[in-house]
Amino acid sequence: MVTPLSLAALSASEVLPRLTPGAFFSEWSLAPLPLVVTVWAGGLYLLGVAKLRRRGDRWPPGRTVAFVGAGLGSFYLATSSGLAAYDTALVSVHMVQHMVLSMVVPLFLALGAPVTLALRTLPARPRRLLLAVLHSRVARLLSFPPLTFGLYVVSPWALYFSGWYRASLENVWVHEAMHVHLVMVGALFFWPLMGVDPVPGRVGYPFRVALAVGTLPFHAFLGITIMGSTTLLGGDWYPSLSEGPMGSWLPDPYADQNLAGGILWGAGDLVGLSFFVVLFVQWVRQSMAEAKREDRRLDLLEAREARDARDPVSAQPAGE
Repeated sequence: MVTPLSLAALSASEVLPRLTPGAFFSEWSLAPLPLVVTVWAGGLYLLGVAKLRRRGDRWPPGRTVAFVGAGLGSFYLATSSGLAAYDTALVSVHMVQHMVLSMVVPLFLALGAPVTLALRTLPARPRRLLLAVLHSRVARLLSFPPLTFGLYVVSPWALYFSGWYRASLENVWVHEAMHVHLVMVGALFFWPLMGVDPVPGRVGYPFRVALAVGTLPFHAFLGITIMGSTTLLGGDWYPSLSEGPMGSWLPDPYADQNLAGGILWGAGDLVGLSFFVVLFVQWVRQSMAEAKREDRRLDLLEAREARDARDPVSAQPAGE
């Protein structure tokens, strides 16, 4: 059954011009949900940074760039630019959007450490509420690494090999919910692994690296499966678009699906390896910081032993 919303989505797809690099910029839209989320989250973050500066505290500029520029910027780009305009017309474009929302956006949002910023700037009562949420059983469950890994790996299979993907093409609200789902599942997976914010579910760096590497074969296998599938994602959605006004420039649906699988495979490995590099750098920095602390401890111990050797009387406990 075709609903009014599905007719609206189909009509929007039918009038799209030929996909060119320029269309990425010319087909921008002011979708209300992405705009509100981006402005609201970015505004609150910048207000927190400004509050820290007013009281003389330092906040790393790289975190602000990561959260506002790379994280929220990527989210708005994926949901309002030409990627959003063509994501129901070409499955390959949707796949680029999918990778941005599920990997790039959560990674940079986590690097921005918004929870740490909130804990340092919120008034007492909201801060206690946030701490209660972070220490709740629900938070510990949702950040349990094996669970988040499973959700992150299984979600794309559930999306593309069930009626969910077709429903997201036909219904605007399901489509937007899919975007939110991709970001949330990615955030649940990446946030504890980054180790920047004091969130539950944090584990040692060897296990974090193992989880990051573990996602690579799943993306590759899913990409290969989509490339080799003889069933079109979305059923007859894309062939029906080829019969309309866009048929003069739309590629063969099977060829486009093959490209989409390759994008999932290649982009998943690329972003996954980038995440591995970030974790490795964090691991090295932590090891160097621990080594410096240990050196200071040993220096203090050595200085104390030298002082005691020069003045053995004062080194004896009182009363001896």
